[in-house]
Parts: sequence; structure tokens; C-alpha cells
Amino acid sequence: MNEKKAVLVIGAGDATGSAIARRFAREGYIACVTRRNADKLGPLVAQIEAEGGIAHAFGSDARKEEEMVALIQEIEANIAPVEVAVFNIGANVRFDILETTSRVYYKVWEMACFGGFLMGREAARVMLPRKRGSIFFTGATASLRGRAGYAAFGGAKHALRALAQSMAKELGPKGVHVAHLIIDGAIDTEFIRETFPERYALKEREGIVNPEHIADTYWMLHQQSRDAWTHELELRPWIESW
Repeated sequence: MNEKKAVLVIGAGDATGSAIARRFAREGYIACVTRRNADKLGPLVAQIEAEGGIAHAFGSDARKEEEMVALIQEIEANIAPVEVAVFNIGANVRFDILETTSRVYYKVWEMACFGGFLMGREAARVMLPRKRGSIFFTGATASLRGRAGYAAFGGAKHALRALAQSMAKELGPKGVHVAHLIIDGAIDTEFIRETFPERYALKEREGIVNPEHIADTYWMLHQQSRDAWTHELELRPWIESW
């Protein structure tokens, strides 16, 4: 690939986000990865570089409009055109409804939905003149159905799904591929290993999702011909009930 292209991953955590960044970097994309604390991205950048790729780490808060605007402007001006933008912030927290303060609800919405709006809008701003690009949003089980104790998370993920649908209908005819991926199942992460050991034990049966396989799906979506674009994709382990 001769032309420089960047993949932006908002929320490049230690599992899914990192795997997506590495997957695109292996294909020659410059990986621009963000977390609120850029220092935590050091191992990811080192891994991408060790595999022959190029990566840049940014410390930014996806909830802050001025930071999101500046981030994409900096990448466009100094690194490469943003060809792919991935919003991968989770905010999966549990609170009984009477314990859900307005601050908690608003913060979860900001993290899991509003940040997605800001990234999506700014990515669209630079992609539309080129009439190409992919904007992907990571959803969850909560994108489809609410659950006791997850009013804030469910509300935010439902809203993110609606945002993705609206953007797809507006931007698709203009050449920009918008997709929403519902990851319906436990992911192989340190959090699952420590918090839900009985669930993590299903890894031996391929019963929890491998982040590398999630990343393969993002790459597949980006490679789709535009005469057969997928907007929404549900991904779950073979033994997951749904």
C-alpha cells in the first residue's frame, strides 16, 4: 500500500481496541491509538513497532469536543488521512436503579455514546470530501436489550446504536461505510479472568471471544465492496445463549 492511511482507535484498551489497532497496522495502516492516559499505550505501540508497523499514541478524553476536533486535525495534518475510525469505549458498569445517580447516568452516556458522536462527526468531516472511509462503533449485548442493574449502560448503548444507524443512512450514499458491531459475549480480558473465573474457564472450549478474532471482523468489514456493505453485525461464541 503506497498511500499512507491511518486507522484511529478511540479506546485502545488491552484487549479489543489493541487487537484492532494491531490488525490494521499489519495491513500497513498507521495506527493512531488513544486512551485518557497515553502512558498506558506504551506496550501497544512497542508491540506494533516490533511487528514492523507504525503507531502513535495520544492521551485524549473522547467526551471533550475540543480534544476530539484537535486529535483528528493533528492526525490529518501530521500523520496520514484517517481512513478508518473505530469507537471502542465500553463504560460497562452496574448500578441498581435507586443507586444510579444523575452523575453516573450522565457519565456513562458521555463515555459510551456522546464520545462516539464526537468521533463520528469529526471522522465524517474529513472522509466525506474523499468520498471514502469506514466508521465503526463497538456495541454490546446492551445495545439490543436492557438488563437489571444496567439502566445507564443499556441506555447509552441503545443510543450509540441509533447514532450508527442514522449516520449510516446519511453517509453511506456519500461513500462512507458506517457499521455497528454487537459483541454479544464475554471477551478474553483480564477483567473477565479476575471477575468471572467460571466464565473465563469457557476459554478452553472457545466459549469466550478472542479479541484477535474480533479484530479480523473489523478488517473484513473495511474490506467489503460497497455493493454489499454490512451495517450491523452480531458476533458471539458458539455456545452463547441469545
